[in-house]
Amino acid sequence: MAHEEHKNKKMDAENVKEILGVVSSEVPTMIKSILSSVFSEEAGRNMGKAAAAYYKELKTGGLPDEVAVKLTEEYMRTFTSLGDMLKSAGRGGWRHTEGMHMGPHGKSTEGEEE
Repeated sequence: MAHEEHKNKKMDAENVKEILGVVSSEVPTMIKSILSSVFSEEAGRNMGKAAAAYYKELKTGGLPDEVAVKLTEEYMRTFTSLGDMLKSAGRGGWRHTEGMHMGPHGKSTEGEEE
């Protein structure tokens, strides 16, 4: 029975090793594909259109220019931060630490006052 248990653990370890091998080769490829779609010329045009539509809706809703501009800038920063996080993850540099908050452009705000 002990021999059977040892054999099962060895098979489990081999399965985990195989799965991790596949994940380590497939995930970077997937991230690169996402990055190329996020940072393509077409994606840039679409972000511009989205920002313009967002600004127009804010203005139609009666917000003053300075508020609409500020909110639109924050809206666009969200896309930029997401892109920065994806780029960092593609390089294997994205780490999440309990209690650490990410600020604009994926930079840590740890230790900063909120």
